[in-house]
Amino acid sequence: MKKQGFTLIELMVVVVIIGILAAVAVPKLFGMIAKSKASEVGPAAGTYVKLQDAYVSEAGNQIGDWTKIGYKMANTSVFTYSEPTSGFNNNTVALSSGMEDAWVATSLAALNDCGLGSTWAISVEQNGSTGGSAVYVAEVTAASGSTEADCKALTPSFEKLDTKP
Repeated sequence: MKKQGFTLIELMVVVVIIGILAAVAVPKLFGMIAKSKASEVGPAAGTYVKLQDAYVSEAGNQIGDWTKIGYKMANTSVFTYSEPTSGFNNNTVALSSGMEDAWVATSLAALNDCGLGSTWAISVEQNGSTGGSAVYVAEVTAASGSTEADCKALTPSFEKLDTKP
């Protein structure tokens, strides 16, 4: 009579191999999940920059608030988006005075090593002393317990918005 089946040792080897593969793959998977959640920041910021550029090219020496430039960004389950609540006069501010944190995205969830409450912000400055065009400065601030490098790695395209020489 011929015996068919796997021995206990063969089954244990397969289980160990699957365990090793899982130990390597699971951290990579969580990193990819965090990166996909954070991927909305770059396009949202890019849209703001394009709309602000169009407004500045029309208005000449003014920066518009979100309503004035036509920017609408709904909060998501991962980020909340905000603009300054003060500093605008009739929904505009002089380009020469600039606007700190004119666009801010704050994380509502921990994204791997980038903690809850980390921010991605864009400030607008005048290009040179004579003005006429805007310069956008993008910066990432990590929440306590995490580093900026951890947050910047999640959104590499966000840094490209920084047009400051």
